[in-house]
Amino acid sequence: MTCEIVTVTLNPAIDRTVAVDRLTLGAVHRARSSLSNAGGKGVNVAGCLADWGLRPIVTGILGRDNAAPFEAFFAAKGIDDRFVRAAGETRTNIKIADLATGETTDLNLPGLHVSTATYDAVWETLRAVVRPTTLVVVAGSLPENLPVVTLAALVSDLTRLGARVVLDTSGEPLARALAPEVRHLPFAVKPNRAELEDFAGRPLAGEAEIAAAARALVERGLGLVVVSRGADGAIFVTAEAALTARLPPVTALSTVGAGDAMVAGMVAGLAEAAPLERIARLGVAFAAAKLADVGPNLPSVAAVRELAAAVTLRPVD
Repeated sequence: MTCEIVTVTLNPAIDRTVAVDRLTLGAVHRARSSLSNAGGKGVNVAGCLADWGLRPIVTGILGRDNAAPFEAFFAAKGIDDRFVRAAGETRTNIKIADLATGETTDLNLPGLHVSTATYDAVWETLRAVVRPTTLVVVAGSLPENLPVVTLAALVSDLTRLGARVVLDTSGEPLARALAPEVRHLPFAVKPNRAELEDFAGRPLAGEAEIAAAARALVERGLGLVVVSRGADGAIFVTAEAALTARLPPVTALSTVGAGDAMVAGMVAGLAEAAPLERIARLGVAFAAAKLADVGPNLPSVAAVRELAAAVTLRPVD
C-alpha cells in the first residue's frame, strides 16, 4: 500500500515551449511549434505521479489572474488541488527547444511577490494534510521576496511533523537546507552533478567522487541522495549501497522536466517502500519516458515498466 504524497511549489510557472530547427543567437527564427502548459517542479512531479496511477496533493502559490491552466491540468490528471491563490499572475517561463541539438534554452521570468499571510496559508494547508510518513516533495525556486532560508525552514517544520521530505532545489536554498548546523534535514535530495559540485565547492571528476560526495550527505542523516547526470543516468546512494543506473540514449523531443520526472520516479518507489534497485529503475525510467513528450506527462504505465526493466544497474565502488 502506498503512502500519501504532497508536492509543494512556491514559485510555479506556465511553461511556454517553443521549438525551432536550430537556435542561433541574434537571428530571426520561425517556430516549428509552440505549447504552453502548467509547470513548476512540484507541479511536474505531481503530473508524472498521476500518470503512474497515484493521486498526489499539490499546494503552493498561484496567481489568481491566470490560474485556469493549472486548474484544468489538475482536473484532467485527477490531482487534489490545494494551492493558495494570491493576487496577480503566475510567471511564464519561456523554453526554446533546439531540434537540431536536442538542447533547451530557458528564460525564467520573475515570480509573484508573496506576502507573509500567503505563505502562512500554504503552511496551514500543509499542517492540515501532512501526517507521519507522508512523502512531501518540496521543489523549485523561491519567489524573489521570500527569505533564502524559507525552504530550509519549511523542510525543518515538515520533518518535525513526521514527513519524509524530498527536496529538489539548488544554489543557496539547497545550501541552507543542508548546512552543517541544520538539525532537521530532508529525507532525500536530487541534485544534478553541477548542483552537487556547487554545494561541495569543488569539481567531482567521476562516479567515485560523485558517490563520495553523496555518501557524505547520507552520513549526516539523509536517507537517499540521487545525483542526476543527463544521458549518463544517475547515481543512487543510501547508507547501504551506491548504484549507477542508466538507459541507452534516446531521442529527446524535449529535456524540459526530465529531472522532475526522475524525482517522481524516486517518490513512486519510496511510496511503495521499494528497495534501492527498484527506486533507481523507476527514477531513470520516468526521466527517459518524459523525454518523448512536452509537458509534465508520461506515456502508458506499461511503457514505463518496460523502460524500468531495461535499466542497467551497477554498483559504484
